[in-house]
Amino acid sequence: MKFGTKAIHAGVAPDPSTGAIMTPIYQTSTYVQESPGKHKGYEYSRTHNPTRTALQQALAALENGEYGICFASGMAATDAVLRLFRPGDEIIVTNDIYGGTYRIMKRIYEGYGLVFNFIDMSDPANVVQAITDNTKMVWVETPTNPLLRIIDIEQVAGICKASGVLCVVDNTFASPYLQNPLDMGADIVMHSVTKYLGGHSDTVMGALITSDAELAKQLAFIQNAAGAVPGPQDCFLVLRGIKTLHIRMQRHCENASTIAKWLTAHPKVATVYYPGLLSHPGHELAKKQMKDFGGMLSFELKGDNYEEAVAAMERLKLFSLGESLGGVESLCTHPASMTHASIPKEEREKVGLKDTLIRLSVGIEDVEDLIEDLKQAIG
Repeated sequence: MKFGTKAIHAGVAPDPSTGAIMTPIYQTSTYVQESPGKHKGYEYSRTHNPTRTALQQALAALENGEYGICFASGMAATDAVLRLFRPGDEIIVTNDIYGGTYRIMKRIYEGYGLVFNFIDMSDPANVVQAITDNTKMVWVETPTNPLLRIIDIEQVAGICKASGVLCVVDNTFASPYLQNPLDMGADIVMHSVTKYLGGHSDTVMGALITSDAELAKQLAFIQNAAGAVPGPQDCFLVLRGIKTLHIRMQRHCENASTIAKWLTAHPKVATVYYPGLLSHPGHELAKKQMKDFGGMLSFELKGDNYEEAVAAMERLKLFSLGESLGGVESLCTHPASMTHASIPKEEREKVGLKDTLIRLSVGIEDVEDLIEDLKQAIG
C-alpha cells in the first residue's frame, strides 16, 4: 500500500456499531464489564481507549512497524524510553539535539544514575569509539534540531545491532512520509506527534513505534503504569491530521526548498542550514535515506549581530514567532532563548548553535508571500 493510501486508511475502520467513517471519540473513563475480569478488551481508559487504539495502529502502519504506543507529549514518550534503563547504564546521544531531550537526560535522569555521552554522529565511527560494555542505547536525531545535520541511520543501527545496543531514532523533523528508521534497522522510532503528524498546532502528543514485541510490551506497561497518556479528543485530532500528512509534507518540502535557495542568494545571509542544498555536507546522505528534504531550515545573518537577528524576527508578520514546528502555518523560532534555552551556552556553542541562529518551520502558505515576509524582515 502506498503512503498516501496508508495515511487515509491504515489502522482505521468504520465504526462497527454505526458505520461512521470517522473513528468516534470514545470520551469515557471506564467500561462496563459483564462479570469481574470479563470484558471486551477495555477496562479503563488509562490502559486502553478505542480512539487511541486506532491512532496507535495508524502510526505503526505509517512507520512500517508492528506496535504504536502513544503518550501525552513527545517528552513523555522520551521519558518512557529512558525508563527502560537502570543506574550505571550508558546512553550515547547526538550532540546537536532538541533542548527538551537534553534537559530530561541531564537534569532528571542523570540524577538517577544514567550516564549520557553526547557525541558528533556525523561520522558513525564516533559511535563505535563511544560504545562501552555499559552502553545500552544510542539516541539518534536526524535531521537534527536546529542545525539540520544528517546522521546515517542504517550505519548507526548496524553498529548498535553488532554491539547488542538499542537504536532509537527521533524522527520528528522528517515525519514518516520522508523517512522510516525501522526499515533502516532502528529498534524504536520516537515522534513528537505535536508537530507534523498532528500538523495543525492544536494538540500535544508523543508516540513510540517498534516491531519488537518484547520492547512493545515493556513500553505499553510503562505507558499504563506511569499514566502519561493522551485523551481521546487529542487522538481524534491526530487521526484527522495524518489523513493529509502526505499532501502537507509535499508542500512543506517545496516551500522550504524555495526559501532555502532564496536565503542562500540574499546578500545579508551568511549561512543556510538545509539538507536540500547541494552545499549541505549531508545532502547526498539525506537524498539517500529521505524521500525529500523536509520543511525545516535555519540560517544566520552576516555580521553575527544578536540585535539585528532579534530585530529581523520581530519584523516578521506571516512567520509567527513561537515555539514548536510542523503546523500548516509558518513559524520562526530563536533556539538559543526558546527551544534550546535549557542547554548551557557553552554547550550550544560547542556544536555550532549560535545565539544569532534563526530557525524556520516553513508552512504551506503561498511561498511568494512567505518570501515577501522574509524580504521585508531581513531588509
